[in-house]
Amino acid sequence: MDRFLLSLAVLAFFALCVFGMWRGWRRQARAQSVEFPPFPEVPTEPGPVSLELPGLYVASTRAGHWQERIVTRGAGLRTSGTLRLHPDGIEVERIGAPGFWIPRSAVVAVATGRGMAGKVMGTDALLVITWRPGEGTAGPVEVDTGFRADDIGRYRAWIDAVPVPGPVAAHTREAGGTGEAGEGTGSSGDENSGEGQR
Repeated sequence: MDRFLLSLAVLAFFALCVFGMWRGWRRQARAQSVEFPPFPEVPTEPGPVSLELPGLYVASTRAGHWQERIVTRGAGLRTSGTLRLHPDGIEVERIGAPGFWIPRSAVVAVATGRGMAGKVMGTDALLVITWRPGEGTAGPVEVDTGFRADDIGRYRAWIDAVPVPGPVAAHTREAGGTGEAGEGTGSSGDENSGEGQR
């Protein structure tokens, strides 16, 4: 009898913890739904694919805050997926979750990073795209979207293929320890790695 009651107590405690986590997730999602605009939908006809990168969609976070995962509208779900580069943007396909579209005109920086949203994967293990989805309640917002490719050796092709305006912002290099940055950014991969380690 005592063992049965103890088992019930442990089960109730576990259920309470799960409920608390669910409530916290819901509360965060509601707050972020007004802070972050909806991510753009993939166009019906996005055009030809110039690059394709299968792997794992890790997370999207507030730019420069690699632990601050965006969970609203399903953006926090880590799923298998594929990045596809089209003439006017990047398609983020997610298996079992809504995909979204990153317009080329919204891209601020493309670089590599070692971790995001509590998941550390090693030096230069992530391709991190910093972009502006639009206006939030406090004005324009920037987001870091992290993707772990099956073949991380293909990141260089993506960095070269997506030119970004001006120098890479400091928050991009620091988000999760970002390494290599795109051409024309004014920073070399070694310099960026040093920024992330400090």
